[in-house]
Amino acid sequence: MTKKTPGFTHKCAAFALACTMVSSALAQSTQQNAASVPDAPGNATQQQPAPATLAQQAQEAAQVHPAGQQVPFHIDLPHSHNPFAPYMASTVPPINLTNSPRLQGLIRDGKIYLSLRDAIALALENNLDIAYFRYNLPIAQADLMRTKAGGAANGVNTAIAQGTQGGFSASGPSTGSGASSGATAAGAGGLVTSTLGNGASIPSFDPQLSVQGLVDHTTLVQVNTAQFGVPILKQNTIELASSYSQAFSLGTNFNITDYGLRQTTNSVYNILSPQLTTNFNLTINQPLLQGFGLATNQRYMHIAKKNLQLTDLGFRAQVIATVTQVENIYWDLVSAYQDAKIKERSLDYANETLADDQKQLQLQAIPAMQVIKDQAAVASAEGDLTVARATLRLNELLIKNALTKTIDDPALADMPVVPLDLVGTADPNAEKPIEQLIAEAEKNRPDVAEDQIAMQIAQNNLKTIKNELLPRLSLYGEFIGAGFGGQINPYCQLSASFCQTNLPKDFAGTFENTFNYSSPEYQVGFSLNITLRNRVAKADQFRAVLDYRQKELTFEQQKKSILLDVRNSQYALQQAQARVVAAQKARDLAQKTFEIAKQEQKLGAMSAYDVLTSEQALAVAESALAVAQTAYEKAKVDIDRATGSTLDRMGVSIDDAKSGVVTHMP
Repeated sequence: MTKKTPGFTHKCAAFALACTMVSSALAQSTQQNAASVPDAPGNATQQQPAPATLAQQAQEAAQVHPAGQQVPFHIDLPHSHNPFAPYMASTVPPINLTNSPRLQGLIRDGKIYLSLRDAIALALENNLDIAYFRYNLPIAQADLMRTKAGGAANGVNTAIAQGTQGGFSASGPSTGSGASSGATAAGAGGLVTSTLGNGASIPSFDPQLSVQGLVDHTTLVQVNTAQFGVPILKQNTIELASSYSQAFSLGTNFNITDYGLRQTTNSVYNILSPQLTTNFNLTINQPLLQGFGLATNQRYMHIAKKNLQLTDLGFRAQVIATVTQVENIYWDLVSAYQDAKIKERSLDYANETLADDQKQLQLQAIPAMQVIKDQAAVASAEGDLTVARATLRLNELLIKNALTKTIDDPALADMPVVPLDLVGTADPNAEKPIEQLIAEAEKNRPDVAEDQIAMQIAQNNLKTIKNELLPRLSLYGEFIGAGFGGQINPYCQLSASFCQTNLPKDFAGTFENTFNYSSPEYQVGFSLNITLRNRVAKADQFRAVLDYRQKELTFEQQKKSILLDVRNSQYALQQAQARVVAAQKARDLAQKTFEIAKQEQKLGAMSAYDVLTSEQALAVAESALAVAQTAYEKAKVDIDRATGSTLDRMGVSIDDAKSGVVTHMP
């Protein structure tokens, strides 16, 4: 040990000199601190506190949500006992673009120290793709409420949102599922009109009330007095009419109308003035063929209920896609972080070698060409480090974009991110046989359940659309009651026998006569309407069958795609694992080569530049190992996605994802 102490001291001095040279070279950059690779928590150095803007954000969040709590996302359908509420516009709370308080707890010394599970928790609370999809849940509820009133189902767009950048795997961006027929079954897509929901027209199940009243004064100049007995006829009319109608799920509908009129006149030939008239009409209609039955008249409701299930499954698929994407972004960050560390060490050694050779050159122990080679190596290492730091900065920005609602704060945008998990945990899917993985995929993947529900919707559609082929045959019944009354016209100039009546003199008696069967009318009948040739309905029904056959093919194609997806993921995982083993061996050999070269340098059998070349080869091997390890981690992420086990393996609560507040840490 005593023999190595002077050499060790000399190397430390050279290392310090190299660090001084690096600092001088980078002093021209105004973003030196931001560009440097952050240290791990145990080696973190004291830096300036976070800027005031970030502190103000934390203070505002604490004022809005006391005790650092975040308000869960929850939107209920509008409901009120106020009778005027159905006629007033409903509101939805404004969007919340404040990052969750969890982010502040991860900031220390001006850096974000982030583990993989912290990243997933932040994504569940802040990721805008998930936040966007949350609104589909109350949209589906509102669509169901619409169909309960007899309205058509508008559908819900359950396609996975992909607004977050980054997270690309070897095969491209991770979307969480392939093209699924179920994923688009809840909403209308394209310009082609679908036959989904076609059938007999559905009446409104909400009661309809109509009231109309009027007051009228009419003055008519007469040609002669033969018709009314006066040269100028004057009439005053007060009229009130109301109607109430409602339909039911069997197709039954009824309509009630009520009519009242009061009219005064100066005609001398009118016996009554004022004259009172009331009328009541009840009509009940029941379709017997087209438009009959619960299946026909509740078909939109059944579709909306299935859409609720599709939306729930779509949200699960969205969470899987986002978590998968965040995992990929995180491992890209780890790769960039490790690569920058490797490039820093390579530059430090190149500067150390240059400093030693410059001293040897002063002693004329080596040729000047050796120093020039060292300078070229330093320049190359500086360029590699610059590229590595730029890549790290990009990955830091991508991870912050995925885990925050907004990064408009300059302090947050420039804040370094330190990944804490440099190696992932063991994945149980890596050791499972392919048959078991395929069975789990068919059981767990949301798109499989989506396709099954889509097939159920299509099967029900085939049944209900047949009803439109039938003729329209309805049985109806009608009851009409009428009442008349009024007072003797004081201007009546007819004979005394005519200017008298036994009718009631007020509206109460007149209205009573409407229902006492004094003037009843009954009517029972049927209505038959047959569309000859019936080509529109026939074409719609035939096309619905063709659409169903296409959905069957799509369903089978999706099953094949899942099998290929799982197999490809397993092959990719096996290949990635083999590359890690090969890269590990190459790194170990490069490490041994470097150590032997240093020993030979001490014995004078190898030059410092040769040792520097060995160190560069070691850095290349270490970078290749980091890339292979990242590809392996992302392959584990992909096989979890392919088998639908992402949420279970990471411990993600779907209820936490719906509320936007993580109460069960992944």
